[in-house]
Amino acid sequence: MEIFETLENIPENARHTIMAIGNFDGVHRGHQELLRLAGDKAAHAKKPLSVLTFEPHPRRLFRSDDPPFRITPFPVKVRKLKEGAVDFLFSIPFDWDFASQTAEQFIDHVLKNNLRPAHIVVGDDFRFGQLRKGTPEMLKNAGFQVTVVGKIADESDDSFSSSRIRAALRHAEIGQANKLLGWEWEIEGIVTHGDKRGRELGFPTTNVPLGETMHPAYGVYAAWVQIEGEDEWLPSATNIGIRPMFELAEGQVEAHILDFDRDIYGKTLRIKPVKHLRGEAKFDDLDALTAQIQKDCEKSRAILNSA
Repeated sequence: MEIFETLENIPENARHTIMAIGNFDGVHRGHQELLRLAGDKAAHAKKPLSVLTFEPHPRRLFRSDDPPFRITPFPVKVRKLKEGAVDFLFSIPFDWDFASQTAEQFIDHVLKNNLRPAHIVVGDDFRFGQLRKGTPEMLKNAGFQVTVVGKIADESDDSFSSSRIRAALRHAEIGQANKLLGWEWEIEGIVTHGDKRGRELGFPTTNVPLGETMHPAYGVYAAWVQIEGEDEWLPSATNIGIRPMFELAEGQVEAHILDFDRDIYGKTLRIKPVKHLRGEAKFDDLDALTAQIQKDCEKSRAILNSA
């Protein structure tokens, strides 16, 4: 998959594609169905499949004081779109200048003058341009071939949506979130130096800031982790939160990888929470905390061995 982060100098072979447009946060089962339909059209027309999306997510611009909410920060979104056989990804910077474009300007500048899609595929709730006044009907009136995808729902007739997935994660319902996603949710980030508290307690951790990733329910999870450049998924007892005993300034991921003792600072770590074991808690003393961590490790090992 080739990625373009500007509209400047788009090569001719990346134009005239079958293009899906949207934010695609989560690349969930609804998004996957939209991409599948776009992919079928691309195969039939013998044209490349492309995705037009925007970074950062518009909500980050318009509601900058909101806590992190991204299900899939950019690196994870890229990986999931690549798995969907997308040929070209146009990730356009979403700043105030871009947000102030009228719908008509978006059509002219982005679509007609630059990307020139042969066919556009969008959800029926797709809106664009200043004050979200642009609609799929406007795209059709501008002369584009447009497929509008209606409601994509689960067996309960509830639409797949990023908001449902966020709600599930905030309630530690990892299985439900994964069911809606169609893949196992994960956190990804670079391992940073911590305060070495875990090592002092006999349970060294790899520390990963949550960054733009939404904060799921805080607490301890049985989780799989994968180290950059390696294929194996390793079992861990992973705390997500602020550690009430030590009061971190902001939430982070601290994964104690079972039976593991290597320096992996600076490497990218992927963390897949599997089951929420308990919430965060303060303990009377460090001995009580150490005893609980030992229990967390034993539970995590049992859960992951049976997975």
